[in-house]
Amino acid sequence: MDFWRNPVTDWVSGLLVSWGLSPEAAHVLTAFLAVLVLISVVMVLDIFLVWMERKIVARFQDRLGPNRLGPFGLIQPIADIIKLIVKENIYPRGADKVVYDLAPVLMMMSVLLLWAVLPLSPILFGVDLNVGVLYIVGVGALGTLAIIMAGWSSNNKYALLGAFRQVAVMISYEIPMVVSLMIPTILAGTMGINGIVQAQSTWFIVLAPLACLVFLISALAEMGRAPFDLTEAESELIAGHHIEYSGMKFGLFYAAELLHAFTFGGFIAAFFFGGWRGPWVDQYPMLGLLWFLVKTLIGYWVFGWIRYTLPRIRIDKMLDLNWKFLVPFSFALLMFLAFMHSLLRGTEVYVLGMFLSNVVFGWVTVEILRRQARQERSRVEGARAAVNAGQKT
Repeated sequence: MDFWRNPVTDWVSGLLVSWGLSPEAAHVLTAFLAVLVLISVVMVLDIFLVWMERKIVARFQDRLGPNRLGPFGLIQPIADIIKLIVKENIYPRGADKVVYDLAPVLMMMSVLLLWAVLPLSPILFGVDLNVGVLYIVGVGALGTLAIIMAGWSSNNKYALLGAFRQVAVMISYEIPMVVSLMIPTILAGTMGINGIVQAQSTWFIVLAPLACLVFLISALAEMGRAPFDLTEAESELIAGHHIEYSGMKFGLFYAAELLHAFTFGGFIAAFFFGGWRGPWVDQYPMLGLLWFLVKTLIGYWVFGWIRYTLPRIRIDKMLDLNWKFLVPFSFALLMFLAFMHSLLRGTEVYVLGMFLSNVVFGWVTVEILRRQARQERSRVEGARAAVNAGQKT
């Protein structure tokens, strides 16, 4: 398992060896420089995401968005960053300063560490980890820890309640998300993300569209974005776990949220839309980076579309959706698609058979839900009629 081995880093490592460094030291230094470059690029990209997010919501709400500073308002995020930097750094009375300061750093780290296993092109990726899916799940737990640390250390009951609420949602929705990730793993025969991308001669969105839908819903809940943004239910919890943060500490939470959405867009692209695969990538491998970014930006735009279209739902309804529907649905879908994959694999009707299997499974699920809804409606109307009859007598 090599970290950041590609033609560019091999050339830099060879150059350092020619300057007198040992091969081991050159490899370590090259990996460090590659990580530094990746983090710098991602953070600069995060600045662009702020502008893009504001432009998306402006279009959905019939507004213009940033349009004053620079062409199309492109310099507005720079002004926002300067404003956050010069703001006063305050601590709530009774706060645990060490944990309070560590929480936003850990929140940003939980997102940046995910990029270590994201294949950006056939030759540009951090670690081709053979258990990349498990790595994603493990690193994602850091975000949960950061939220509870922020809520607990702020010495604010609203922040603590917001943290508990968000952590409950994140832990709950991790189950269907992990189960939905097992489906591309089964289809590709590997848990390595680059291997999953390479196995998609047919995009997995065709073979398992329902798994993609489950992953999309779970990702929205994991990020705490609408309609799952109960952390920012102002009428109940003000702004949730980061209500006491100001300046760049708040900026790190905000930047981590936007970058988290972009990162999940990258995972949707990698797991279900072929990742870096696209025309002419075989001849020009670095072209895969363009295809990956295009697919990821489309996923990010979809997250914004959902966020600014659907209303916030109640916490009890949110957990009901997970435990009463998504969890059993995802497990049943996993077993069904695993069976169909083993049954149809190697046949000429594999792609069509897998797609129709999803259609049939979705249709049966809708019919079961429709029947249960009809029974529940009859039960409620019968109970209401009985109460009305009793009142008349």
